[in-house]
Amino acid sequence: MTSIAIVGAGPQLGLAIARTFGTQGFDVALISRNRDKLDDLVDTLSAEGITAGAFPADVLDRDTLTQALKNAATQFGGIDVLEYSPLGTFGSVVLTTPAESDPSDVQHEIEFQLYGAIAATKAVLPAMREAGTGTLLYTTGAGSLDPVPVVGNVNAAAAALRNWAVNLHKELDGTGIQVAHIGLDATIGAPTFYGQSRATADQISPIYWDLHTTHRDQAERIFRG
Repeated sequence: MTSIAIVGAGPQLGLAIARTFGTQGFDVALISRNRDKLDDLVDTLSAEGITAGAFPADVLDRDTLTQALKNAATQFGGIDVLEYSPLGTFGSVVLTTPAESDPSDVQHEIEFQLYGAIAATKAVLPAMREAGTGTLLYTTGAGSLDPVPVVGNVNAAAAALRNWAVNLHKELDGTGIQVAHIGLDATIGAPTFYGQSRATADQISPIYWDLHTTHRDQAERIFRG
C-alpha cells in the first residue's frame, strides 16, 4: 500500500493533491491545525472512495507535527510521499516590506515555512532512506523566485524553503528519494494577488503526480497560470 502525507491540507490545493494521489490508490494523511476542517476533507474523500485520515497538528509545534506524521505512518504502514504546503498565511501575519521588517517579522515565517518543513522531513526521511525510495515535495508561492516588497518577510522565508529543498534534492540524488520544489505563480480560487494569474487547484495538482512518477530527476517546477 502507498500513502501520501499532505501538511497544510486545505479545501483547495490540498484536497486536489489528495484526489490526484488517492485516485491512483494512495491512502491520504491530512495534516493541519483545524480538526473540524480536516474531518470535512476526510468525509469528502471517503465519499469518493479514497481512504483518508485526519491528523491535526500545528507546524509551529514541531513535536506535535512529528507525532502526527508518525501516527499517520503507523496507520497507513508508512509514508511514501510527503507534500508540504505552507501557504495561506497572509491573513494571520503582519506583512512587511524588507525596509520595514524587524527580525521577528521574518522569524515567524521562517518558523512556519522552513523550520516546519525541516521537522516534517526529519519525521519521514529515515524510513525513506531505509527503503531506498520516497518523494518529498515542497510548495511555495512565486515570491520565493520573484519577490514582491509588500510581502518581503513572507518572501524571504519562502526563498529559504526553496533553497533548502533544491539543496536537499542535490544531497539525495542517487538515493532513490525524489525531492522537488513547486513554485506557484498563480492565485488559487481567489481574486488575483498583485497581478498574478488565476488558476484552479485541479490545474496544478497533476504537477505533483508527475514529479513523483515521471520526472523524478527534476528539482523544481514552476507553475504560471
